[in-house]
Amino acid sequence: MHPGTPHEALPTPGALTPARLRQAKELMLRSSLSIIEVSALCNLTRSHFSRAFKVNTGLSPQAWRLLARMEKAKRLLATEVPITHVSLECGFCDQAHFTRAFSRLVGQPPKAWRQAQAHP
Repeated sequence: MHPGTPHEALPTPGALTPARLRQAKELMLRSSLSIIEVSALCNLTRSHFSRAFKVNTGLSPQAWRLLARMEKAKRLLATEVPITHVSLECGFCDQAHFTRAFSRLVGQPPKAWRQAQAHP
């Protein structure tokens, strides 16, 4: 490293560039593209993309997407949006799949979580 060079200017070996990471996150959040399709749009193989994404985030692309979807679900559940709509808006094929995933990650079903947030 050269004196006076900011650490952020040096790319982490094996990591995605900041622009490519932003692109990948946007694609994973705003589309139903598979990880293979996202990696292809980033001009990387799925395995190279997955390794590089994990270097950046500490999570696999699949794990990051699921956690990001849960955070979005929590924001929507804090409103009056019906749970069925929350599940579809967050990329789940149906409410049952959403409820199982939410319960596993958050520790309680979406309806119970919503009620707990409304009455702390």
